[in-house]
Amino acid sequence: MNVNKAILVGRVGSDPVVRETRTGDAVCNVSLATNSGYGDKEKTDWHRVTFFGKLADTVKEYVVKGQELYIEGRISYGKYTDKDGIEKYSTDILANSMQMGSKKGNPVSSTSDGDDSLPF
Repeated sequence: MNVNKAILVGRVGSDPVVRETRTGDAVCNVSLATNSGYGDKEKTDWHRVTFFGKLADTVKEYVVKGQELYIEGRISYGKYTDKDGIEKYSTDILANSMQMGSKKGNPVSSTSDGDDSLPF
């Protein structure tokens, strides 16, 4: 059995970039920052995440810079030649599911204030 699965929880580094394929399907890219370590030894890693189809439409509509995301997908490695003829390598996460968390400075509260007008 083979498994290629990535799970990331981090914050979006910039607003989503959306484009369409020749067939009109949406493709959306975001950069996602994850942190490890603590204090002076904290390290930030940046991940390129790609969404397709309806998931890309959802990201385009609701995700903003600074928002926390939980992403599941697979790792994809690529190789290309840049405009100067230099071979470069890329690593992307091709997302197949996503959950949105809090927006920066706008934490999600797990307590109820008694407002029953909310639809959830």
